[in-house]
Amino acid sequence: MRFLGRSVPDEESGTGDPDATDGNGGAAIVEPSPYGEPGEPLHRGPFYWGFFGALGALIAFWLFQAVASIGSTLMLVVVAFFLAAGLNPSVEFLERRGLRRSLATTAVIVIAAGAIALFIVAIVPVITDQVRALTDNAPIWLDELQKNKQIQELNEEYDVIDKAKDYVANGDFVSTLFGGVLGFGLKILSAVFNAFIIIVLTLYFLASLNTTTHAIYQLAPASRRERVAKLGDKVIHNIGGYVSGAFIVALCAGISSLIFLWFTEVREYAVALAFVVALLDIIPMIGATLGAIVVSAIAFATDIKSGIACVIFFAIYQQVENYVIYPRVMSRSVDLPGAVIVIAALVGAGLLGVVGALLAIPTAAAILLVIREVVVRRQDLK
Repeated sequence: MRFLGRSVPDEESGTGDPDATDGNGGAAIVEPSPYGEPGEPLHRGPFYWGFFGALGALIAFWLFQAVASIGSTLMLVVVAFFLAAGLNPSVEFLERRGLRRSLATTAVIVIAAGAIALFIVAIVPVITDQVRALTDNAPIWLDELQKNKQIQELNEEYDVIDKAKDYVANGDFVSTLFGGVLGFGLKILSAVFNAFIIIVLTLYFLASLNTTTHAIYQLAPASRRERVAKLGDKVIHNIGGYVSGAFIVALCAGISSLIFLWFTEVREYAVALAFVVALLDIIPMIGATLGAIVVSAIAFATDIKSGIACVIFFAIYQQVENYVIYPRVMSRSVDLPGAVIVIAALVGAGLLGVVGALLAIPTAAAILLVIREVVVRRQDLK
C-alpha cells in the first residue's frame, strides 16, 4: 500500500508491491496531512457504549413524550384515514365505470355531503322532538318505577329516583354531566372542531389515497416493493370493506328497529330510538346489546306488552344479524376467527375506548394478513 507518497509493505495482507496501482494505472498515493498523521482509533470502552446507549434511551423517551402529546391529533388522522378507506370502494366502483379518479372522488364527496345534509334537515328535528318527549315523560316513568318495593327501598336508602327527577326536571343534567355550562359549551366547540378536522382530512386522504400509498410503498426495497404494494392495497381494501360493511349492518339494524317500533306503543319515539340502535350497533360485541337494553327499558316504562315485544324482537334480530347479515356483509373484508374478534375489540376498547373498539377489528385483520403472508411463508421456506 502507499502511505505518505511511498510504498509500505502490508504485513497482515501480505501485499507490498511497489508497483501497485489505484485501478487507473497510476500509483495509489495518499497525500500527507498538514495537521499530522492520524492515530489509532479510540478504544470503545464501557463509557463509550454507556454514553451512547443512554443518549439513545433519552432520545427514545423524548420521541415517546412527543407522540403522547399529539395523541389526540394522531387519533383524528387515524379516524379520517379509516373513513377515507371506507369511502374508497365507492370511488373505485365509479372508476371501474369509466370516471377519472378526481371526478369519482368529487361525486362520492357530493353524495356523502348531501346524505349528511339530508339527515340533518329531515331527521335531526324529529329526533330532537322525540328526545324532548322522552325527557318530558321520564318523571312519569320514574313514578311507575317507585311502585316496585325493591325500587322504593333503594330510593329510601340512596335517594336515586328523587335525584333523577331533579336532574330531568331542571333540564341541566347534560350540562352538569360535562362540568357546567362553560364546560358543556367547550365540549360542543371541541366536538365541532374535531368533526371539521376529520372531514377535511378525510377529503384529502380520499382524493390522494393512491398517491399517498404509492409514496409509502417507495420506502420499501425495490426487490420487495411490488409485494409490499400488493399487501398494502389488500389491507386498505379490507379496512374499506369493514367500514362500509359496519355502516350497512348498522343501517339494517336501524331500519328494522324503526319498522318494528312503529307498530308498538312507543311509536312516537320510533325514529329517535331507531337512531340510537343504529348508532350503538356500530360498536362491536356490545353495541347491539346496549341498544336493545335502552329501547326495551323505555318500552317497558311505557307499556309492558311493548317491552316484552321489544325483548323478543331484539333477541331474534340479533341472532339474524350475527349469523346471517354480519357474515354475508363482512365475508369479503374481514376474515377473522371469533376469538380474535373478541380479543381485538377488548384490547382496542381498553386502549382507546369506543374508537379503539371500532378500529381494533380491521387492524387485527391487517396484522393477521401480514403474519400469514410474511411470517408464516418465511417459516415454510426454512
